[in-house]
Amino acid sequence: MAIAIDVNVEAGNWPGENALEALAANAVYAVVARLGIAEAESELSILFTDDTAMRKLNAEWRGKDKPTNVLSFPASDLVPGDSPGPMLGDIVVAFETVAGEAELEGKSFDDHLRHLIVHGFLHLLGYDHENDTDAEEMESAERAILADM
Repeated sequence: MAIAIDVNVEAGNWPGENALEALAANAVYAVVARLGIAEAESELSILFTDDTAMRKLNAEWRGKDKPTNVLSFPASDLVPGDSPGPMLGDIVVAFETVAGEAELEGKSFDDHLRHLIVHGFLHLLGYDHENDTDAEEMESAERAILADM
């Protein structure tokens, strides 16, 4: 598997970087295995931050002045099934939102974070949920990947 994952912790009460790297690798490799893209040579970055930074990003890039759990910034326009290029893009995750959602939904923090990394990575690979057809395709992929994990 030749997808390199660059993990950076900017802000928030995140677990240690080694734990985040292992968790991110688990989620990314599950996507790679399910989608059959193990031959891809590419890289992505995951930034672990807090709600304050996420709110700014969400306002700037999506026009929504509130934090969100995960944002993805693809390096290129892919559609599902395309082979990724050398740079996939960036995923940003907000600690307080992730922790709050995990608690509210009765999930472990790690399981919810894995799900959000899978979700963000699928966006980098061209999946989206802007209409019902695309949403069903993405959600079906997510369910299968999460079941694999």
